[in-house]
Amino acid sequence: MAATVQNSPKRNLLILHATVFIWGFTGILGAVISVNAVQLVWYRVLIATLSLLIYFLCTKTSLKVSRKQFMQFFFTGSIVALHWILFFYAIKVSTVSVTLVCLSSFTLFTAILEPLIKKKPILIPDVVIGLIIILGIYMIFKFESGYTLGITMGLLSALCSSLFSTINSTLVQKSDPKIIGFYEMAGALCWITLYRLFDQSLLTEQFDLSISDWSYLLLLGTICTALAYVAGVSVMRTLSAFRVALITNLEPVYGIILAFLFFGTKETMSVGFYAGAILIIGAVFLYPVYQKRRSLN
Repeated sequence: MAATVQNSPKRNLLILHATVFIWGFTGILGAVISVNAVQLVWYRVLIATLSLLIYFLCTKTSLKVSRKQFMQFFFTGSIVALHWILFFYAIKVSTVSVTLVCLSSFTLFTAILEPLIKKKPILIPDVVIGLIIILGIYMIFKFESGYTLGITMGLLSALCSSLFSTINSTLVQKSDPKIIGFYEMAGALCWITLYRLFDQSLLTEQFDLSISDWSYLLLLGTICTALAYVAGVSVMRTLSAFRVALITNLEPVYGIILAFLFFGTKETMSVGFYAGAILIIGAVFLYPVYQKRRSLN
């Protein structure tokens, strides 16, 4: 069975599309789950960590890593936790559409952070694409001033996402991506738990959530986090990095469409918002195309 999946690019392509669609659905769950952003992410990483642990036990995967690797994964988990908290907080104070478009600025931050962290020169085409994204962000700020806090939190979430993704692109050269993901989620769980113990919110929290909240949290932690992560990693065996990057860029598109289907007029924005969104998403799709051409030269 494993060999069949590994040697089936078409099947893995469908799996990748399904995975990206699931990622787009996380914004919907963030909007309908009633708990605040910190509680939501705590439940998410708790369920995801336990789910991945069960997966590793069933597949008899060794979780052994060096002390240095463990510390790297553990501290990177704090950035993952902050990214998710900011992401869901942005949804709570604005809309799913606004948050997902802001998250698309991930490409801009990566174009800046990756050369700095890896000590590489910043390329002019990267700057041009970054300027297009900045223009799109400016238009969204200008026409959707009522969502300034949500836009700011969404951009900070994208910055955190870019930071831990850049770090992981280095860590993955020496470690199994699934193992990295497990320890980073476990690290995120520890950091959020420490924070909640410090402000005593965990001690005073009542765990009698509604049945719908528990159902959505289980869906978020298992399908949208643990399963989607494992699936996203597995398809990379047969799909090129370019194709994976290009399809991953569909996440905000899927998410915005789903937001319209679930929330209707609440997700309706101004013409300026859509113009800015088109600039940002267009630049995001253009970036992997440019990268592929650059690698061929």
